[in-house]
Amino acid sequence: MTKMMPAMAKALRLTRAGNLGAATRLIQSTLTTGSVKRNARRGMDGLAAVEALQRTMSAATLALPAPKSKAKVKTKAKTTPKPRIAPKLKPIVPKPRSAAAQRAGSFAERSFTGAQGALDYWLYLPSRPARGLPLVVMLHGCSQTPVDFARGTGMNALAEELGFIVAYPGQSASANFARCWNWFKPGDQQRNKGEPGVIAALTGAIIAEHGADSRRVYVAGLSAGGAAAAILGAAYPDVYAAIGVHSGLACGAATDMMSAFTAMRNGSQRTHSPDRSGRFVPVITFHGDSDTTVHAINSAQIVETAAKQNATPVILSREQGDTGKGRSFTRDINRAPDGVALIEQWTIHGAGHAWSGGDAGGSYTDAAGPDASRAFADFFLQHSLPSRARD
Repeated sequence: MTKMMPAMAKALRLTRAGNLGAATRLIQSTLTTGSVKRNARRGMDGLAAVEALQRTMSAATLALPAPKSKAKVKTKAKTTPKPRIAPKLKPIVPKPRSAAAQRAGSFAERSFTGAQGALDYWLYLPSRPARGLPLVVMLHGCSQTPVDFARGTGMNALAEELGFIVAYPGQSASANFARCWNWFKPGDQQRNKGEPGVIAALTGAIIAEHGADSRRVYVAGLSAGGAAAAILGAAYPDVYAAIGVHSGLACGAATDMMSAFTAMRNGSQRTHSPDRSGRFVPVITFHGDSDTTVHAINSAQIVETAAKQNATPVILSREQGDTGKGRSFTRDINRAPDGVALIEQWTIHGAGHAWSGGDAGGSYTDAAGPDASRAFADFFLQHSLPSRARD
């Protein structure tokens, strides 16, 4: 263990400096050295050393580098011992994204505890209260918070404009010290287990409390959150009508740390196997082709998996455009015969690992890109679950 401490410290310094490539190479080298393997075989001390290094690097190398420090939102300590949803903080009013969203609804932190586990989350309710609204679940990337993610994506303003509820689950530091969703762990890739289980349970609780339309529920995320969204779509096709993955990876792309490194850099062949006997889940992806954290091939693999699962004949089309802000993009669409988009793949040329078209007030955003939030919302609202999917 003592011999590994310098490697751990150096890897952290490299990560915090934004040099993820060098940090990744260091952990790969350290984990495969003969001395580490011998220590691991000697007993729990060696195994603990390897796991300590993995935990140290998991958050930093599996999604986003640490952002610049921002004011933290103070939260109250958890005191709820039994299953329930409870408000935590006084509502805050988000800054409107456009003139169309001058009236703002409520945005407040709440907590959920159920049989599957517990999560803190932020919930946006439009100013025009109504039953039967769609629900969008947004999963942040590593080192982000729900408030930061809401600010950067501007999804609350779209919710106000278009009329839907937005939930932002927050990963805890106890589950992952840099607040990454654990997309690379087998225990967090299955229905009714781990993180998918608790997020799906939270989704159901929000539907019940606020009377949301259970046929129009969607999930999207960035980076590790995008990978988690892909997992939720695969594990719960009867809950989520469509999914959005921004700069993420396919379900099952990795099952441990080392395969996670490989998938992030080169893609993976270990994705969730298409099953045409189950419901096809429409998917939209956004990815920068200059992303050096999660290679854009992962977006192509998500689309390929979805295309194999879809049994409906499709009409393929391609659109190319320019935002006028220095970003061009390619949009590949698979449409059903009735014109509804079943699969969309947006490739943002020259963009890195950031939410396209996002607000600079949030972390990891690229204001020059096309508006991913609006594209996600427009795509989602085309889709709903068949009635039997919720029976």
